[in-house]
Amino acid sequence: MGDETDLPGIVDILNYTAAHSDANFAVRPTSVADRRDWFSRFGPSGPYRLLVARRGGRVAGFACSQRYRDHEAFSETVEVSISLDADSRGRGVGSMLYGALFDHLADEAVHVALAGIAVPNEASVALHRKFGFTEVGVFREYAVKNDRYLSSLWMQRLLRRPPA
Repeated sequence: MGDETDLPGIVDILNYTAAHSDANFAVRPTSVADRRDWFSRFGPSGPYRLLVARRGGRVAGFACSQRYRDHEAFSETVEVSISLDADSRGRGVGSMLYGALFDHLADEAVHVALAGIAVPNEASVALHRKFGFTEVGVFREYAVKNDRYLSSLWMQRLLRRPPA
């Protein structure tokens, strides 16, 4: 579980990723103050979680499950995401974070997890496949960043089966 002291490290990761890749669609830097409301949506129990990995006292990455849409019909659906510090990629940190996140969600009232991945991003697609996600479609050229259209591959994982 992340705590508020992790926010500066989370913001650093988000800003670095936004500036150096299309993995997130942010077009301008965020701040700790901007992220406080987002952070307050997570808890130590329930379907909305934020897990943080630390290495040497620094935030190495985070994974979260959050509300997919603000509509009652999606109460058992979460959108998951993961973001890693550049030095932590390819070292198993993502697998460790997602493994822990899905362990926490196993006992929650979550039927399906969704993930939108800006493409191309083979490492993220492979990580999601490793955790049982399957492809459901691509939103083509639906976002604009740095004067380019971006697409996202959407994937899903059923976490529990509906009652018989």
